[in-house]
Amino acid sequence: MDMSSISPLIIIPAVIFLIALFFFLGWYLNTKIGKKSLLAAEERAKQIILEAQRESQNLKREKLLEVKDEWYKKKLEFDNELNQKKQRYANIEKQLSSREENIEKKFDLVIKKEKENKQLEKELQIQKKEIEAKILDIQKLEAEQNEKLEKISGLSKEEAKRMLMDNLIDTAKAESARLIKDLHDKAKSDAKKDAQKIIVQAIQRTAADYAVETTVSVVQIQNDEMKGRIIGKEGRNIRSFEAVTGVDVIVDDTPEAVILSSFDQFRREVARLSLERLIADGRIHPARIEEVVEKVRQELEEEMVRDGENTLMQLGIHNMHPELVKSIGRMKYRSSFGQNLLQHSVEVAYLTSIMAAELGLDVNFAKRAGLLHDVGKTLDKSIEGPHALLGYELTKKFKEHPIVVNAVGSHHEDIEMEHPIAPLVQAADAISGARPGARREPLESYVKRLETLESLAKSFEGVAKTYAIQAGREIRVVVEQDKVDDTLADKLASEIAAKIENEMEYPGQIKVTVIREVRKISYAK
Repeated sequence: MDMSSISPLIIIPAVIFLIALFFFLGWYLNTKIGKKSLLAAEERAKQIILEAQRESQNLKREKLLEVKDEWYKKKLEFDNELNQKKQRYANIEKQLSSREENIEKKFDLVIKKEKENKQLEKELQIQKKEIEAKILDIQKLEAEQNEKLEKISGLSKEEAKRMLMDNLIDTAKAESARLIKDLHDKAKSDAKKDAQKIIVQAIQRTAADYAVETTVSVVQIQNDEMKGRIIGKEGRNIRSFEAVTGVDVIVDDTPEAVILSSFDQFRREVARLSLERLIADGRIHPARIEEVVEKVRQELEEEMVRDGENTLMQLGIHNMHPELVKSIGRMKYRSSFGQNLLQHSVEVAYLTSIMAAELGLDVNFAKRAGLLHDVGKTLDKSIEGPHALLGYELTKKFKEHPIVVNAVGSHHEDIEMEHPIAPLVQAADAISGARPGARREPLESYVKRLETLESLAKSFEGVAKTYAIQAGREIRVVVEQDKVDDTLADKLASEIAAKIENEMEYPGQIKVTVIREVRKISYAK
C-alpha cells in the first residue's frame, strides 16, 4: 500500500498515541525503580542512625567516666588541702593559746614586780632619809675634825688643799705616764708585728746589690803616646772634646789612663764610649770628635728606650706612654746620694707591690707607682720645683691612673695622700734608701746632722749626755736618775723622737734609746 495514499488524519492520531504510550511506559518504569532506590536509601539511613546512636551512647558513657574520675581527683585534692589547712589552723590555735598563757604569766609577773618596786621605793625613801641624816652628822664631824687638824698642823684649809693638790698632781703625772707607757707598748707591739712581717718579707724578697756611682770614669789607653794625640796640637782636640761632651778630661801622670770627670752620668758615659771609639779608630780631630760623639749620643738615647722597655718587661708592666718609658731608661744615668736611680726605682716597685699584695691592694698600680715615684729627677735641670711634684705633673700629663699620679706626687708629702698605695711607696722609698751603704752624703752635712741630732736630744730637761751612733741611725740619751724615773723615761723617748721627726730631715729612721743608770757606791775601810 502506498504511504502517500494514507490519510493524515490517521497518521497524526497514531503518532500521538505512540508518544503517549512511550511516555507512560517510561513513567511507569521510572516509578518502580525510584521506589526501590528510595527504600534502599531509607534502610541505609536507618542503619547509619542506629550506629550513630550506639557510638554516641558509648562516647557519652566514656565522657561520664572521665568526668567522674576528674571530679574524684579534685575532691581528693580539695580534701587534702582542707585537712592541711585545718591542721595549720589547729597549730596556730595551739600557738595562740600558748602565747596567751605566756602573756598572762608575764602580766602576773609584771604586777608582782610593780608591787615589789613600790615596796622597794618605800624602803629607799626611808634609807634616803637615814643617809641624809648621817651625812649631816658626818659633815658636822668633818668640820670639827678640820678645825682640830688646822689647830694641830698650823695650816689653813686652803694651804692644806694646795699641798694635797700638788701631791695629787705628781701622783697623776706618774700614773698617766705609766698608763701611756702601757698603752704605747701594747700599740707598738701589735703594730710592729704586722709592719715587721710585711716589710721584712718585702726586703727579703728584693735583696739587691748596690754599686755606688762615682763622678769619674777611667779610659784605658795602650800607651802614653796616645795622650798627646788626645790633647792634639795646642790642645785643640781636648778642648773640642770637652766642648762637645760637656765633660772634663784629665790627662795626668797616671800611666796608660785618661780620667773623665762629670757629675752628669749620661754625659760621662757618652764621653767614655766616644773616647774609646776614637782611640780604637786612631783618627782624632775636631770634626771626627763631633761626628763620633753625636753618633754615640744617639745610640745611648736608643739604648735608654730599650732599657726602659726591659725594665717594664721585668716588672710585668704594660701600656705605658713612650715618653715615660724613655724617662725610665734615663734613670740608669741618674743617681740619688750615690745610689743608682733605676736600681732604686725597681726595688721600690718590688717592695711596694709585695706590701700591697700582703694588704690586698692593687699590685699593678703599686708597681707603677713605685717605679715612677722618682721620675721627676730625670727632667732637665732647668725645670724648677721639687722632683715629686715634677713627677706628679709628668705622670698626669701622660694619662697615668690617678692612684699612681697621687702616689708619685705625695711620696715626700708635697701633696695629700689619697690612697693606701701612696704611704706604701713612701715606706718602700725609705727602706730602699736606708739600707746600710745604699746612699752616701757629704762629710760636712753628715757631721752637721749628727750635731743637730745630739743638740735636739739634749734640749730636754733631765738629759745629761747624748751620743749619736750607728752613722746617725741611733741616738743614745743618758738622763739624770734623780730627775727622770723609769716611768718618765719612756715618755721622754717618745717626745725626743717626735721632735726629731718634726725638726730634722734624714733618710730611713732614727732609734732613740733613753738610758737611766743608778749607781750606789760604798767604801770598805
